[in-house]
Amino acid sequence: MNQEGRGIGLMNKIAAYKLQEEGLDTVDANIHLGFDADERDYGVGAYILREIGVTKMKLITNNPVKRIGLEAYGLKIVENISIEITPNPYNERYLKTKKERMGHTLSLRK
Repeated sequence: MNQEGRGIGLMNKIAAYKLQEEGLDTVDANIHLGFDADERDYGVGAYILREIGVTKMKLITNNPVKRIGLEAYGLKIVENISIEITPNPYNERYLKTKKERMGHTLSLRK
């Protein structure tokens, strides 16, 4: 499962970081490299969970695509638990992009 860097792999994630240092946000950096904003597929993970007997769960994430991805493979999410994050100067732009452009359910504390 190539999950590093939202599914684009480690080397491409490093290239995306460089583009972010040059001014692109995380979404535009992935797109510039020829990828979708998030390339992950949750099928293998869902299969493994079903194989070990997990059919329903509480999911800890701010990413609505993760919930949709797992539900698409027949898993039941009984509760979605958001993670509270306090931004800092190093991740504030990144978190804002995830909220505004990727639909993450972030309540960014100040």
